Amino acid sequence: MLDESLLDDPEALARADRRGLLRGAAEAGARVRTAARHAAEAGVTDLEPEGRPRAVLVAGPGTASTGVADLVGSLAGASAPVVHLHSTGVAPAAGALRWALPGWCGSVDLLLIATTDGSEAGLAVLAEQAYRRGVTVVAVAPQRSPLSEAVDGRHGLVVPMATAPHDLYDEEGQAASPGTLWALFTPLLVLLDRVGLITAPADTLQKVADRLDDIAERCGPAVATYSNPAKTLASELADTMPLVWTEGTAAAPVGRRFAAVLAELAGRPALAGELPEALPAHGVLLAGDLAGGADPDDFFRDRVEEAQALRARVVLLRDRPAGGLTAAPAARELALSHDTAISELEPQEGTELEALAELLAVTDFAAVYLALATGADA
Repeated sequence: MLDESLLDDPEALARADRRGLLRGAAEAGARVRTAARHAAEAGVTDLEPEGRPRAVLVAGPGTASTGVADLVGSLAGASAPVVHLHSTGVAPAAGALRWALPGWCGSVDLLLIATTDGSEAGLAVLAEQAYRRGVTVVAVAPQRSPLSEAVDGRHGLVVPMATAPHDLYDEEGQAASPGTLWALFTPLLVLLDRVGLITAPADTLQKVADRLDDIAERCGPAVATYSNPAKTLASELADTMPLVWTEGTAAAPVGRRFAAVLAELAGRPALAGELPEALPAHGVLLAGDLAGGADPDDFFRDRVEEAQALRARVVLLRDRPAGGLTAAPAARELALSHDTAISELEPQEGTELEALAELLAVTDFAAVYLALATGADA
């Protein structure tokens, strides 16, 4: 059950936030600025590429690294194929994850490694394999980590991950702070801008950092629920199964990340899908027991001793419409025709990266508030 009184009690939220998740979300703008500076100091802005890579491969464990791979793939679009490398299993002897390059990789390809830990032996082996095959390697990892030492210099370029003194890590070694995503993602934005796959100049990254700061003010613990979009969304998702429907290039990876973060931080199952494909794919759920009006038994029976029934709630994440067709009206009609409530988020005007940053920030804050108010972070 959601403790709504906790949402409007900043001191109680601070006591419940044992892993510093709210502080990590609030520091996302600062992480962007620090990470951009680290990328420049590492020499990324001085690179003189001889053309675009044929393909970009992204590797790394955990929700943050998976989110980075998804975001890179969405932003690069048709400029170059982006392949997210998944671990191929666990090495019997070392007990470490194994990674492998596709057979077609060669000197015209780019491997990006993003990790909050840096001690994964399998990633160091992957970097060595890439070096032997002539693949360019760029890694974002904690400074003085085994991976940084393995890659730096001879095997590729390393950008130290932007960390904070109070960063906390869970038992699997992954950073708990939502701001970690930007610490890993920002240096790769600088690099991909340099090689011509996306447009992310310094002034755009500054706007992204400013937008993240603005959302941190609007969604902070001291802002009451009625005027706080993240707290409002968290309270709306209580006792529901979120169906996260997205429309637009920036919204799609945000929706998938939101579903993953809800599971990881709040222990809440969620499904993400892109419009219009999500309508037939998830429509059957709205017509079943998850529908808002589904209650086959007597409405007047005593429910005091019963657990709250889980109902679906649609969360519609959209880029700002740029003209053309939209499936949003059909999504609203489908949800309301099945008595299913719907929450909507749409970013303010700005660049594609600013829109992405705003949606990421609000949904990250919402997941944290839901975790704290339901005791999932205890």
